[in-house]
Amino acid sequence: VKFVESGGGLVRPGESLRLSCAAPGFAFSEAIISWYRQVPGQARQWVATIIPGGDTRYTDSVKGRFTLYRDVATNAAVYLQMDNLKPEDTGVYYCQEYDSTTWGEGTQVTVSL
Repeated sequence: VKFVESGGGLVRPGESLRLSCAAPGFAFSEAIISWYRQVPGQARQWVATIIPGGDTRYTDSVKGRFTLYRDVATNAAVYLQMDNLKPEDTGVYYCQEYDSTTWGEGTQVTVSL
């Protein structure tokens, strides 16, 4: 499944963004979904994962600042709430289902003064 990522933008340090990961008809509640970040010239880095049941895992650099959750009402998306953003959070963010080789277009997050 090719997801559509959205919600990125240009923000200042300390501000927030909420990224969305959507795919029409996809049952997000039954899937393991991860977010990744890619900076030019570097490999994609894992950021966070949500599993069926709602448990989440985060890379150390975003713990306490990012929250990954499903749209329980519609089961049509997962969201990555990004608070207290830092310049090192800058990159293109992608979501992907576990064990998939398909990537979406991503959404650009830029944190800068």
